[in-house]
Amino acid sequence: MVNSTASPWWEKWNPHNVTLADPDVDDSWKYCVLQGVYWGSPDDNGITGGRISSIFVIFFTSTLLTLFPVVAQRVPWLRVHKYVYQFARSFGTGVIVSTSYIHLMDPAYQEIGAYSCIAQTGNWAIYSWCPAIMLTTVFTTFLVDLFSSVYVERKYGVVHEEHGDEVANAITDAGKKAGDVPGDGNRMELGQLPSSENPYSSVPAMDQSDEKSSTDTQSYAVSESSRSEHEQEAEKKFRADFGAFIVLEAGLLFHSVMIGLNLGTVGDEFSTLYPVLVFHQAFEGLGIGARLCAISFPRGKQWWPYALSLAYGLTTPICVAIGLGVRKTYSSNSYSVNVVSGILDSISAGVLMYTGLVELLARDYMFNPHRTKDLRELFFNVTSILTGAGLMALLGKWA
Repeated sequence: MVNSTASPWWEKWNPHNVTLADPDVDDSWKYCVLQGVYWGSPDDNGITGGRISSIFVIFFTSTLLTLFPVVAQRVPWLRVHKYVYQFARSFGTGVIVSTSYIHLMDPAYQEIGAYSCIAQTGNWAIYSWCPAIMLTTVFTTFLVDLFSSVYVERKYGVVHEEHGDEVANAITDAGKKAGDVPGDGNRMELGQLPSSENPYSSVPAMDQSDEKSSTDTQSYAVSESSRSEHEQEAEKKFRADFGAFIVLEAGLLFHSVMIGLNLGTVGDEFSTLYPVLVFHQAFEGLGIGARLCAISFPRGKQWWPYALSLAYGLTTPICVAIGLGVRKTYSSNSYSVNVVSGILDSISAGVLMYTGLVELLARDYMFNPHRTKDLRELFFNVTSILTGAGLMALLGKWA
């Protein structure tokens, strides 16, 4: 019954030749057999018209819904009502947050979590790797986000204002030292007074013509300075928004790879997964497109939204086609596929958890100073978020 000891543990026993009651069979092997983990040659599910059609249907639906907000922003007759855009953006936020928990974290635990087949074998059994990978990804994403923002702020000389510093200065020695004389905050120090008000200034008074010329020069300088500051601020905002979006799309693309491979190789479940994944990818695409609209792309980079939308739309169909090509050697429930899929799902879950909760929910609502200006719009957005999260969670019943 036992093969060569050089073979991996899962190849030592053939499930057709031994029973679960056999005392010589490893307990972890029994556990994996009960979970249906497969390590033989997968069944050839064949290529049907439905499998081939899924490549084109998913491509067109996901790409069109991703591109629609981007195109509507630039084509006047395609523009929609403000609340339609708000719904798409908030709905997408709910979809992304729900995806991280229902469609990524839960499958990751099933693949490499504590009660999975993988977690009973080798080094996978010595630690809770699934949450550890998620935690590492969350903090990695946080560090990338933090130091990217710091780099941009230092490069453009922008100071990130934080009101919490006032509290820190009041209770630490970072504030004014003892003996400092508090001055009148409404008036400059003596040496800072303009020459016309400072009696001790050594600068001679200017005549009217010189003063007018100086004023014109100063006005021009101020105008140029304001324009430069505006451009720097716009560049800073673009880099911050685009960096956050790239992290978001990377997590969704990892997820789309595994979806495509599974759809191309799955057996009898194909008829259920097919329509569910069409809606799944369409909802995510709508959220991506709405987020792209919120980014102000500078001149020369206005084609980027189209390229990013196309990248999202192509990923799953390409992987479906790959799945069809390797269907004779690829099993979606094999030991190695569970390991790879579990790691990728854990990484994607960590990325989308951070992005969804911090970049989308916290930034757009918790730390938005304008959220109380229109309570009707706020309640509409919150309802849209919950709708997106609820529908995506419902799809998790099938995929």
